[in-house]
Amino acid sequence: MNAFQRLFYGFPEPAPHKRSKPVEVLCLGLPRTGTESLSVALRTLGLQTYHGWDLVFEPDGSKLQLCTELVRRKYSGARDGDVHISNAEFDILIGDSQAVVDSLCILFAPQLVAAYPDAKVVLNLRPDMDAWYRSINKTIVDGVDKSWYTWFLQWFSGEFHWLYSLYLREGYPGIFHSRTTADGIQKNAKWVYRDHCNMVRGMVPKDNLLEWSVEDGWEPLCKFLDKPVPDTPFPRTNNPGAYSDRIDEYTKNRFNQCLRNMTLTAVTLGGITAVVVMWRQGRISGVMRLSDLLGRFTKLI
Repeated sequence: MNAFQRLFYGFPEPAPHKRSKPVEVLCLGLPRTGTESLSVALRTLGLQTYHGWDLVFEPDGSKLQLCTELVRRKYSGARDGDVHISNAEFDILIGDSQAVVDSLCILFAPQLVAAYPDAKVVLNLRPDMDAWYRSINKTIVDGVDKSWYTWFLQWFSGEFHWLYSLYLREGYPGIFHSRTTADGIQKNAKWVYRDHCNMVRGMVPKDNLLEWSVEDGWEPLCKFLDKPVPDTPFPRTNNPGAYSDRIDEYTKNRFNQCLRNMTLTAVTLGGITAVVVMWRQGRISGVMRLSDLLGRFTKLI
């Protein structure tokens, strides 16, 4: 599968990045715990913030491909029984961002803490576990994983293919300890949530950790980060409906590219099939020059 992906969907490796600003904040809560609101809040506080969706909207798929390979490195195992991801590799993904929220944090929490040991850690929580479970099931399982539309499109767009692989083939099954995203979330989500939070509490010293939810608002967050409290209400964004709208917008933007690639694929396969049929019928000699064969193929398509 890996060789197949690189052959048909591979992008050039992204260039290394030399960081000019330190990473100050890692927000290690699971998805659907106010990550979008938190990212807006951190930007309001003047921190250049990397949200998981920033990876999705990169101009090409090279960083999606790199992140997928890092996830595969972590969850598929290594010959030495360990996982090694350097801060230089993370820097390629997040650039000069001073705060990191959502996807990378849930996929690589221990590795990010090791890569950026001086960063403060926010453990963003959802107090109502059942509400969190309903939200993640609705947005990720029902809204994305069960969609035949997204499954179909990922075969005809390089960027969409790596996005699909990153989350639905590799990332969510790895996080939720299952072969598939749907099974992992529906069967394991609650105990994974508890274990993830306990892991973060065990990794980070108490004086460097803030357990926080959107309901807590500005005060504890600003005190923890030594920032003045803004005179604006705390942002409340990205409800389940908005999440689905963003997925729809992304797929629509990729639809024309997928349609063009699908058409080219169908025409090419049809042309090859026609040439093979003509050869089997004796209408093309086995010694025909390649230039003649290509000429006939061109006429067919």
